[in-house]
Amino acid sequence: MGRQIPKNVRQIGNVSDSSKIYIEDYVDTFFNQLCEKADQGMVGAFLVGEKVQEEDQDYIYVYGAIQMQELGIKGKDFVIEDEVWKKACETCKEYFSDGEILGWFIGGGEMALEVNHNINKIHQKYFSREKSIFVTKNTRDREEKFYIYKYRNMMECGGHYIYYEKNVEMQNYMIASRKKVGLTPSEIIDDRVIKSFRSIIQEKNEKTERKNHSRLVYALSTFLVLLIVGIGVTTMNDYEKIQKVQDSLNQLSESATKDEENKKEDADKTVEASGNVTGVKEEDKDEIVDKPIEQEQQDQQNQQEQQEEVDAPVTNETEVYIVKKGDTLASISKQTYGDTSYVGKICEINGLEDGNLIIIGQKLLLP
Repeated sequence: MGRQIPKNVRQIGNVSDSSKIYIEDYVDTFFNQLCEKADQGMVGAFLVGEKVQEEDQDYIYVYGAIQMQELGIKGKDFVIEDEVWKKACETCKEYFSDGEILGWFIGGGEMALEVNHNINKIHQKYFSREKSIFVTKNTRDREEKFYIYKYRNMMECGGHYIYYEKNVEMQNYMIASRKKVGLTPSEIIDDRVIKSFRSIIQEKNEKTERKNHSRLVYALSTFLVLLIVGIGVTTMNDYEKIQKVQDSLNQLSESATKDEENKKEDADKTVEASGNVTGVKEEDKDEIVDKPIEQEQQDQQNQQEQQEEVDAPVTNETEVYIVKKGDTLASISKQTYGDTSYVGKICEINGLEDGNLIIIGQKLLLP
């Protein structure tokens, strides 16, 4: 294809036809200027450009517009005189040496212009080539319609493109014809610059908004991922901490149990060693040997009385319980009476000030 498809474009309407129409921004601006100066009348212009075909796709580029010297009207019909057509061809060669006239334009009026027999007749006379175009635009709401000539019929297009490029040829023509349209060169250039600037700013704002939206979505997604990971790590850490605390409690419990068992075993050994001098220090032995015989006999008598008191026969009102490993007064009370309410009575009957100080093998009187 001899011409590259423009990249900087703006789509108007729904472009779905096999023939795609591209209107350069200077030409679109020129259409608006003609409509502004039309007042209640109608104005016309010839469209200049080129047609390119690639495979089954037609591309129509309009980069120039030449105002008609006069758009004649007879009754309700439009008329293009041969002299007007001839002058347009000369102007096309002067300003658009590489272009050809591809169609025509009618602007003005309060209502949108509809294609009728008169429009078809003019088009077939001057623009009978296949894929030529006709454009109409009203003054009130700037509604525009594009038609393309196919199979000897005017077919309305669903949409077209506005494209932007450095169109020196159209600029030169607009400057040369400024007196006819009532504009100065500065007004033409300013209008083009402002329109292009607005388009660029709008495009940049849209891109910035899309980028900001994408960044916001990315930031939120990242935050959610980090939050989920943080919750997972915290949960795992908490579980590990709880597990460590549980292990520490288990170790403390086992240590306390072992200490209690060791204390009980030591107490048992102390009871078994009662009345025996084994393990007694040498100075204590001397003190024991030096005791008067009367005192020793008195001690033996007291021990015998205590033993007889322990071995006293059980009455019908009392029972004897021998302490086993792991027993407590509470467990003995619950085991014997079904609850722990007898702990105080057991202490009282056995003369225990501290109910926790019982040893394995100890005999307890039960009420």
